[in-house]
Amino acid sequence: MSIEKRLIAIVGGTGAQGIPIVRELARSGSYTLRILTRDATSRRFQELRSCDPDIEAVEGTFASEADLRALFRGAWGAFVNIDGFNSGEMAEMFWTARAYELAAEARVQMLVYGGLDYYLKKGGYDSAFRVGHGDAKGRMADWILAQTTGDNGNRDSDSDSNGMKAAVFTTGPYIDMALSAATIMAPRVEEDEAGGGSTLTWRVPLGLDGAVAHVALADCGYYVKWLFEHPDRAHGLNLEVAIDHITYDEMARAFTSVTGRPARFIDVGFDEYFTDTARFFGDGKNGNHRGVDGPAGYNANAESPATLSFRQNFTGFWNVWRHSHRSNTRDRVVRRDYALLDEIHPRRIRSAEEWFRMEEQRGLELGLGSLWERVQPDRLMPVLKVTEEGGVRSL
Repeated sequence: MSIEKRLIAIVGGTGAQGIPIVRELARSGSYTLRILTRDATSRRFQELRSCDPDIEAVEGTFASEADLRALFRGAWGAFVNIDGFNSGEMAEMFWTARAYELAAEARVQMLVYGGLDYYLKKGGYDSAFRVGHGDAKGRMADWILAQTTGDNGNRDSDSDSNGMKAAVFTTGPYIDMALSAATIMAPRVEEDEAGGGSTLTWRVPLGLDGAVAHVALADCGYYVKWLFEHPDRAHGLNLEVAIDHITYDEMARAFTSVTGRPARFIDVGFDEYFTDTARFFGDGKNGNHRGVDGPAGYNANAESPATLSFRQNFTGFWNVWRHSHRSNTRDRVVRRDYALLDEIHPRRIRSAEEWFRMEEQRGLELGLGSLWERVQPDRLMPVLKVTEEGGVRSL
């Protein structure tokens, strides 16, 4: 006897995180999928159709009540991950709340929100740790979890949101971004001044003991599927995931261990970093992208005092990870419960070296070449949708 599949409605399905989530849900055979997309003929949406030709498209935008209503109608579950680099901090907060409300109105049974750490709050509300694209999601994660409590403060699905259960899936910087073009931690192949050959180099302002709680995109689908499969346990849960807190010295050693090629991390100051970063984000002049002093969200209001510039946003970002030490776990701004992640996902990726080995094998199987071949200047590819599209899409 066949079991009726549950319909999952997805906001953000064609993004870097959304694609592996859609693939995992489709592969499970337990769900039918409906995805909000601006363009159902796009390369990314057609890539999803290749893993499940029955995926339904709702052409539209998250910034439309009519489109969200069409998306959520009849759905059992919803995954909502709004692109903050599209909307900007303020619009993301409004449309996240509205998406939650419209999902509840549509009698969705289980909502999973794709969030990030509330960096400012975790840093003791010290503005040195203000990260607009993260704090918007962190605030809304707190707000969504607050909706899961009844008047008595207990998790009670009968006392909130028409019975809709909700969980938060908190990620962080993808390790995939450290081998991708046009990201804030993009590597480069540099020639040794002494003539010693080529070295893969990360130049970022991380400090000598700073560590990034990197997330593997390859694991995101498993975690989200687990949340949908365990709605009672997931209700009210903020599942904060990562591979590990990874230093960039460790990143370089792992790359060398897997490829046999030299790699290094060079800690740089903020002025040098942002001067260099402008090489792929432009100077904001003559229509040259938005520039490092333009708004971090490309549809954000540049004249609003509430809008952070790219420079302000990512100064806070790197400050967070400079203070999320590898050696001093008690003083980390951002922490993770790795024992919980081991329980939920026993086969999760646990180190940079493990991820590099997996990615090396994947690339060879797909005909993309070895990791060393793929990091060459003319081969390095974008992983983020915003960089692939050039940051020019409207809401």
